[in-house]
Amino acid sequence: MEAELLNGRLQQLYNPKCATKVFRQSFTCRGAYKRRAFCMVGATNRSNGSAANQPPPAWPGRVVVPEVTKTEGVKKFSLLGSTGSIGTQTLDIVKEHGDRFEVVALAAGGNVALLAEQIREFQPKMVAIRDASKLEELKEAIKGVERQPEILVGEEGTIEVARHPEVDAVVTGIVGCAGLHPTVAAIKAGKDICLANKETLIAGGPYVLPLARKHGVNILPADSEHSAIFQCLQGLPEGGLRRIILTASGGAFRDWPVEKLKEVTAADAVKHPNWSMGPKITVDSATLMNKGLEVIEAHYLFGASYDDIEIVIHPQSIIHSMVETQDSSVLAQLGWPDMRLPILYTMSWPERVPCSEATWPRLDFAKASQLTFKTPDRQKYPSMDLAYAAGRAGGTMTAVMSAANEKAVEVFLREEISYLDIVPLVAACCEAHKADLTAAPSIDDIVHFDAWARDWTAAHAKSFGRKPLAVA
Repeated sequence: MEAELLNGRLQQLYNPKCATKVFRQSFTCRGAYKRRAFCMVGATNRSNGSAANQPPPAWPGRVVVPEVTKTEGVKKFSLLGSTGSIGTQTLDIVKEHGDRFEVVALAAGGNVALLAEQIREFQPKMVAIRDASKLEELKEAIKGVERQPEILVGEEGTIEVARHPEVDAVVTGIVGCAGLHPTVAAIKAGKDICLANKETLIAGGPYVLPLARKHGVNILPADSEHSAIFQCLQGLPEGGLRRIILTASGGAFRDWPVEKLKEVTAADAVKHPNWSMGPKITVDSATLMNKGLEVIEAHYLFGASYDDIEIVIHPQSIIHSMVETQDSSVLAQLGWPDMRLPILYTMSWPERVPCSEATWPRLDFAKASQLTFKTPDRQKYPSMDLAYAAGRAGGTMTAVMSAANEKAVEVFLREEISYLDIVPLVAACCEAHKADLTAAPSIDDIVHFDAWARDWTAAHAKSFGRKPLAVA
């Protein structure tokens, strides 16, 4: 069965000869990608893996909206990753809409100064800090706070925050597979999930989706693209969806010629033209791996075939994504590039919260001026084909690709490999995983292969190094 899952496009992509010599040496223009580096020429595969192993999508091609009635009282949340980009923007929303939202529990990594500031301002009842060595530092930093929260440490502490009995929903902003166990705990406790952690579905989809269905939990997408699709699908009749169109800014190098990519530095890669994001996701935007991951996430969220999910470059980032219906109508969600809006919508759904024009500027089409689109250049963005192939393989392959990419980007940001090494290194890790691919993994399988992929990538990054790439 595994051999069947890895047929066609994926089998050619991960030809062992490609994963070593060809991945590292088949480049043109002194390091620019040549498509044959991925052995993809002429390869096609119009499958989505074994139908028997496909988990139920969160929103199968449509979103049925419950009757909208104004919520009585405040809606209570746990926030995972409170000191990160998603976390701070979520707290901005809570601060502005304190009559509607309350944060009961916070979980953070190791930024004691910011976490202490958040505790003083938002007065949560429970706090978890992942880095246990900083517990005493945190206690000292908040000793003057009148209402002291219960303070927990490590992953177990984060899990307790996620399933706090008073909360209605959980905003998941922890990066990577570290957010998987707390999200699972929240689902088992019946909490709706405001999903800002891609790995929850990309790595954990085969396990998380059946669990959410079992517990009657809504998974509400908080990133801009999937929020746009989620909004466009509301009211669509069953069977009405034909195609999902994900828009991509094109990242930091969208206007660079392919030949110039050999010159990319880490400092170049973290300068996004439109969005204010963390370094890892900004690099993913540059390689377009973020869009490849979003293709997989869209498949899990909405049940669309990989053949019916497309990517288009939209440099202005005004249209956040689109859906095409069976009658060829195209529905789009538009707005200024601001992550707060999709986060807010996950927190308020199905309600729409009135927002101040001072802090939430309305879209002005005259200022937006123009909306342009172009097809992604597969030579510049080979991660696209890799992500589609991994998605079609399914099972643990998507977890491995995601984890390998996270580690490869980390190594790149330390300037231990070149920018052009990132995708070949990830592809080589996926090749190494073929024999162990698990089609219907448990959560332990997912966590195991996530860790394995990180270790494999870290170990093999040394062989990529900072050596000049060979010229074809």
